[in-house]
Amino acid sequence: MTNLKKIALDARELEHPKPLEIAMKALRELDEKNYFYMIHRKNPIPLLDLASGQNFQILNREDAKGEWHILICKNPHIDLTELIDV
Repeated sequence: MTNLKKIALDARELEHPKPLEIAMKALRELDEKNYFYMIHRKNPIPLLDLASGQNFQILNREDAKGEWHILICKNPHIDLTELIDV
């Protein structure tokens, strides 16, 4: 799918609860033409649970440095594996 807009958040330096607050705001802005990409120092289980409960598509992977890459989108036809940068 072309022309997807990436809503990015680098949360590695942010303190709790900032990453979750910013991520929840971003999720409210998601539509069929964009996706949320967050890099975090840990796997944000509360965010994943919330997104899952709202039927978002989720992909989360840990990279070689131990940082988590979390992709969330509303559109079920987007292949998140093509968008992850790990």
